[in-house]
Amino acid sequence: MEIDDLRTFVEVADAGGVNSAARRLGLAKSIVSRRVLRLEDELGVQLLTRSTRGAALTEAGTMFRDRAADICSSIDAAREEMSPEGELKGLLRVAAPASFAAQLAKPLAEFGRRHPSLHVHVRFNDRYVDLVGEGFDCGIRVGYLPDSNLVARKIGSLGVRLYASPTYVAENGAPEAPADILKHSAITPGTDTWTFTKDDQSVTVHPQGRFKADSAHVLVEAAVASIGIVAMGELVAEPYVAAGAIVPIMTEYQLPPVGIYVVRPSGQKAVRKVRVLIDLMAEQFA
Repeated sequence: MEIDDLRTFVEVADAGGVNSAARRLGLAKSIVSRRVLRLEDELGVQLLTRSTRGAALTEAGTMFRDRAADICSSIDAAREEMSPEGELKGLLRVAAPASFAAQLAKPLAEFGRRHPSLHVHVRFNDRYVDLVGEGFDCGIRVGYLPDSNLVARKIGSLGVRLYASPTYVAENGAPEAPADILKHSAITPGTDTWTFTKDDQSVTVHPQGRFKADSAHVLVEAAVASIGIVAMGELVAEPYVAAGAIVPIMTEYQLPPVGIYVVRPSGQKAVRKVRVLIDLMAEQFA
């Protein structure tokens, strides 16, 4: 029984079908199907029901999935114990925010360079993905991390400031204190709160506006278009500020920095490839 066949079957089970598993693994659909068929032949049972609309687990397949996952995990753990300092191999799947891709590009590329035998698949998306359900080993999150069942390691932080376009400021003025924000149109990722600090005093406001998006770059572009004011990470805003498209406003007040985290599912020990990635990311963002 081939370990690659077991891993592929677990991926099919978790992805909900052959097509999704093939995309996750970066393999041709035919290879994924062939591995599952070979496993079925060895076991003498049908693991998948196949139709023109796709494939689904049989009762036997549902029962066998956990056993196959345990076998794969045990083999990975044994390999780590036998060669704790050895070359990283296999596949590492990482979910990361699209809005922060430019800042993550070099660290992730450096990680790939240092570990030539490891396959690194990074999926960029600004929504919070389901790491377990979508088959990721870990995720990179930037923001104020909500409570969850994920294990998080903070690897850095990102300063946040309030910005607006020069045109917006010329036409509408700029807020000078937190209370003034309610007189302005805010650009936010959703229902949001902004907490400002000055002289050890904190004030929280609930900004209102007509433009919302789940992408930091879209939010900045909306500010450039003079739709309103935006709270944004300095690294994302920096090139727009340098170009004169937006300017910092209400600079006497401080917004709390957002964290940069590597998160992974709880309830299991972090595999070595994830631990090594965490260490490198912490090094890069120190």
